Amino acid sequence: MKPLSPLLCALALAAGALLAAPAHAVGRLVDLNVIDRDSGAQLPLYRHNGEWWVAGRPGARYAIQVRNATGARVMGVMAVDGVNIVSGETAGWDQTGYVLSRWQTTQITGWRKSDAEVAAFHFTALPNSYAARTGRPDHVGVIGVAVFREKAAPPPPPIAPMPAPSLRREAAPAAGDAARSSAATAEMEESAVAKQAAPRLGTGHGAREDSWVSHTRFERRASRPDEVITLRYDSHENLVAMGVIPAYPPQAQRPAPFPESTARGYTPDPPTWR
Repeated sequence: MKPLSPLLCALALAAGALLAAPAHAVGRLVDLNVIDRDSGAQLPLYRHNGEWWVAGRPGARYAIQVRNATGARVMGVMAVDGVNIVSGETAGWDQTGYVLSRWQTTQITGWRKSDAEVAAFHFTALPNSYAARTGRPDHVGVIGVAVFREKAAPPPPPIAPMPAPSLRREAAPAAGDAARSSAATAEMEESAVAKQAAPRLGTGHGAREDSWVSHTRFERRASRPDEVITLRYDSHENLVAMGVIPAYPPQAQRPAPFPESTARGYTPDPPTWR
């Protein structure tokens, strides 16, 4: 599929999709977290070996909640299991994405099917995931957002000649660093596979739902994203097996062998009269 023009490759989310800011999220320019749509709960995020993880429940529908944490428009090229959630292409930074207005928060609930409809995200066994069913199972288990700032409009011409201001751009990660990081991640994933307690989770292509968007023009400030957010996921059982989630949560107090039989002594006096 031919890449879309950077000026015409974005979808504007419905203006009414404004929500309260999340309490906990991943990201700097954009806050990212996952919502269990069946319960409405925000899923806990876990930090492990430098990566963020979330535990999914097999069969549960979920939404990717994103919040623009800046005072200007940004575009997020979003991928699930290595697949662009708008176009269905194997994900790349130069593809289409969603544009968020300043401070906007919204929930992305599925694979985009048209300007008015999505196929719902839901956690499912890896072989039943959309990526695996379309012959791309290698990157199942990860949600990604590549965030782009918008190119500023050119200023009006000055009255008198003056030096052009320099634009400061954030340094992009070097190719070597990215390769080393990818290799380290691959080694970590190989060791994690051996510790799995249950089949791996993926994201399915669920029932069709209404979800309206419009098209908008967006020119990226640079060809490389200003931020890349990665959130990995699997079942609760597998995250416990991998050591991401503690097998035994910390106790609020020291456990007692006979909690209902503490030393009581003799009969206490009644309360005093007031």
